[in-house]
Amino acid sequence: MNKPRIAFLGIGLMGHPMALNLLRAGYPLNVWNRTHSKAEALRSDGAIPCKQTHDAVKDADIVISMLENGPVVDAILCSPATLAALKPGALIIDMSSIPPAMAKRHSGMLAERNHGYLDAPVSGGTVGAEQASLSIMVGGSKADFERAGPLFACLGKAATYIGPAGSGQLAKCANQAIVGITIGAVAEALLLAAQGGADPAAVREALLGGFAGSRILELHGQRMIDRSFMPGGTARVQLKDLQTVLDTASAEDLQLPLTEQAFAQYAQLVERGLDNVDHSGLLLQLEALNAPARLNDKPTQRPDGDSITD
Repeated sequence: MNKPRIAFLGIGLMGHPMALNLLRAGYPLNVWNRTHSKAEALRSDGAIPCKQTHDAVKDADIVISMLENGPVVDAILCSPATLAALKPGALIIDMSSIPPAMAKRHSGMLAERNHGYLDAPVSGGTVGAEQASLSIMVGGSKADFERAGPLFACLGKAATYIGPAGSGQLAKCANQAIVGITIGAVAEALLLAAQGGADPAAVREALLGGFAGSRILELHGQRMIDRSFMPGGTARVQLKDLQTVLDTASAEDLQLPLTEQAFAQYAQLVERGLDNVDHSGLLLQLEALNAPARLNDKPTQRPDGDSITD
């Protein structure tokens, strides 16, 4: 049985390995990216690079978007040219992280055109994308979720049906609140240990065996100790996601003080020009707040290739 043709929009840090996994699973793939060279890089793997979104989607049974934020999704996925070119009955799966209210609006707009829609944001970062071990949180109809099941199985270890449209984005909000707050907690704990004279690497190892153990402590704690902040997920995107969490909470008349504190620290990190460091680079903001305190004496690696040693 022939596999459905997929249009993949957004070949970035996450999109590139996700697209590769679909190609390796035998899906025919059209790919598009604003910087066309990133789409062109997948030609040798069997993808068809497209310079326009309407060319990418016109013969696709399923359209996946993996774009940076809500405004970009609106401008690209929901442009008149893209919408007009969609194949009748196409299923649109937005795997970007956008506000839940926007996902509901997109679902309604596409339903009026007789297209299926799933909001299916992910967690797991570039490592999860490369290893096809992403956690996928899905909102939409159960029938569309089941239709997308084989595809999700090529991208992640677990796709969970959350509920109607917008529910996947609500789950992602919950995820990003936990991630942002926990990164801050790990940075504070390791810096406290180091300043008191303990080896932060040994402290991390000890904590991994107890109640404080977490994927954040395992992965991001190691990045902090290595002072290697090449992005798996950028501080800029983490800040955007925390803003979405707070906006969504405000709409529900909720106050989330821990998320507010994490947001404020990420905002200061971004204001210092460190928007492209990995979100575990929140350690750098904590160190700046407590200067001259420092986790260790290793040089700090950042995305532009420079080392920060002060």
